[in-house]
Amino acid sequence: MLEFKPISLQDKDWVTEIVMEENSPSADFNFVNMYIWDKTYKQLLCPFEKRLLIKLCYKEEPFFVYPIGSGPVKPAVEALKTHAEEIGCPLIIKGVTEKQREILEAEYPEKFIFEENEAKADYIYLAEKLSTFSGKALHSKKNHCNRFEAVHRWEFLPISPDNIHQCQDMLNSWISDNSQRLDESIAYELEAIQEAFAAYEHLAMEGGILKSDGKVIGFSMGEMTSADCFDVNFEKADPAINGAYPMVCRELCRMLIKNHPDLKYINREDDMGLPSLRRSKLSYKPEYILKKYSARWKYE
Repeated sequence: MLEFKPISLQDKDWVTEIVMEENSPSADFNFVNMYIWDKTYKQLLCPFEKRLLIKLCYKEEPFFVYPIGSGPVKPAVEALKTHAEEIGCPLIIKGVTEKQREILEAEYPEKFIFEENEAKADYIYLAEKLSTFSGKALHSKKNHCNRFEAVHRWEFLPISPDNIHQCQDMLNSWISDNSQRLDESIAYELEAIQEAFAAYEHLAMEGGILKSDGKVIGFSMGEMTSADCFDVNFEKADPAINGAYPMVCRELCRMLIKNHPDLKYINREDDMGLPSLRRSKLSYKPEYILKKYSARWKYE
C-alpha cells in the first residue's frame, strides 16, 4: 500500500535528484513549484522505486502527476491505479507532456483518454535570445530596454538574504496598487510568492532584483528544472515604468547564463488561461510551447 506524506523542505534533496533524472523542461516537476503551491494543491509525495509519485487535491478533485524519475514507468502507473481504486477515485494523471504521453500510450495502448490543457502549457524560450533581444522579432523589447537605460540609473543584483525583504516591500506595493483587479488565480500566485520568500535560502532559488535610483522596481526568481532549462517561477515589475519588465527578463537571463554554462532554455511557465498573460508571453517569442495533457484511465 502506498504511503503518501505531505511535502516538506526536508524532501528537497531526494526529490530534486529524481527531478533531474526525469530531465524535463516542464515547470510541473521542480521542487520549488511543488513546495510553494502546496497550500493550493495539497500535494502528497511518495517515493516508489526510482520514481516519485505525487497526489494532489485541487477544488476537491484528487488527481496524480506523471510519475517522474528513471527505470520502468509501468509499475509506478500500476501502483497509482491500485491506490486510486482503494480510495474510490478515478485514475487521472495531469501535467503529462508530449513525450510522457507517448510513453503512456506505448505502455497502455488505448487505455487512457488524453485531453489537452492549453492553460497549463509552458512557454519555452532560448536563453541567449532573451539575454540580448536580438533579431527583428524582439526588436521592440530591445528598444524598451534601450529607452530604460537612457533615463534610469539602474542596477541588477542577485537576490540574497540581505535584500529579499526589498522584494517583499515591492510586492506589497504592487498588491496595493492592483488589489481591485486581482482574481482568484492571482491571489493563489501571491500566496505562493510569499512561500518562496519565506524559504528562499532553503529552496536554493536563484533570482535578481532590478533597481532604479536605489529603489526596487522589479524582481524575478526560479530554479533549474533540467540540465539545460531554468524555470522562472515569478517575475514582477512596476508596469508604470517603461521597459521594467523586459529589463528584468534580460538581466536575469544574463545572470543565469554566467552561472550555468550549459543553460539553453528558459521556461516562463503557463498563461493560466488569461488572454493578457498569453499575449505577454507570446510577445517574447517562445522557441516552442510545451503542451500538457490530462490522462484519464478508461474504465470498462
